[in-house]
Amino acid sequence: MVRAMTDRRDASDRPADPAAGRRRFSEGDRSSFGFREVPDAEKSGLVRGVFSSVADSYDLMNDLMSVGIHRLWKDAFVGWLAPRPGQRILDVAGGTGDIAFRLNERMQHRGEVVVCDLTPDMLRVGRDRAIDRGVLSGIAWVAGDGQHLPVAPRCMDGYTIAFGLRNVTHIEGVLSEAYRVLRPGGRFMCLEFSQVVLPVLDRLYDLYSFNVLPRLGELVARDRESYQYLVESIRRFPPQAELAGMMRAAGFERVEYRNLSGGIAAIHSGWRL
Repeated sequence: MVRAMTDRRDASDRPADPAAGRRRFSEGDRSSFGFREVPDAEKSGLVRGVFSSVADSYDLMNDLMSVGIHRLWKDAFVGWLAPRPGQRILDVAGGTGDIAFRLNERMQHRGEVVVCDLTPDMLRVGRDRAIDRGVLSGIAWVAGDGQHLPVAPRCMDGYTIAFGLRNVTHIEGVLSEAYRVLRPGGRFMCLEFSQVVLPVLDRLYDLYSFNVLPRLGELVARDRESYQYLVESIRRFPPQAELAGMMRAAGFERVEYRNLSGGIAAIHSGWRL
């Protein structure tokens, strides 16, 4: 089922979106926070506030917003990485543990996953879920910023970030840190909402995103504003080919991506060689 939803392409086979420059993500000392531009120094605090607000309803909202499809995307993401027992993998912005639990299971509970998240409330939810599942070892929970990781150089076999890259202040800083902490032969993988590539679906998706999702946030999470930000942050995020180019500029090789559900989301992969 996941395979039918997945469109694999080399990152060089589509031109960058010509509108990308108009959807500026960051420039100089200012960054996008949804459709607003804010000083760099303020963005991390604003993002932490959003995710502190939605932490307890985050998983329920993901199911409602994607009709459960996000679970298939995450399965495809970890499946493409194909982690092996004995590996050490850093999962950034993975506070609630969705990716970490999958990695731990794929490594047959014989590896190490380090979850690093900016928001303590998200980490609290993840740790509670781990205890409920009886997962008491194999996953470490660390509060930290993806642009300044509390991790030694060249110590990780893999680096994953799922639905977190669009919330950082500078994507280039995160990619540089990912490259730094990976061993030679290590792999960077990102799962993120992206640019819809199918005609008609893009317009339907816009209607759904801007009209339904904030309303769901208001009804279920009692927080329309945070979900309005999440929708807007998707639109400001670089399209597939542009992100692939940023990965190459950071030093990654063999860069490619796979579109999921017509580009609603995409997986990007690159290697430190």
